[in-house]
Amino acid sequence: MQIDYSSNFKKRIKKLPQSISEKFYIRLEIFLKDRFNPILNNHKLHGEYEGFSSINVTGDYRAVFEYINENYILFSDIGTHPELYE
Repeated sequence: MQIDYSSNFKKRIKKLPQSISEKFYIRLEIFLKDRFNPILNNHKLHGEYEGFSSINVTGDYRAVFEYINENYILFSDIGTHPELYE
């Protein structure tokens, strides 16, 4: 499976505290082994993010991504729930 990151995602993850970005990469490892592991709470999004999905990074942080195809996933945004959805 190929994982890629949008320029927006790269910019936003650089601004996060190191502990949050490290947690993302830990969750990414879990995601690569089992996309629907319950700890990730992988779910489809609606509204502005229709066609995208999200996984939990921490209790408040989410990583937004889209399935380009079965073997290619693009992470497009990361942030707190209020930053992303409100």
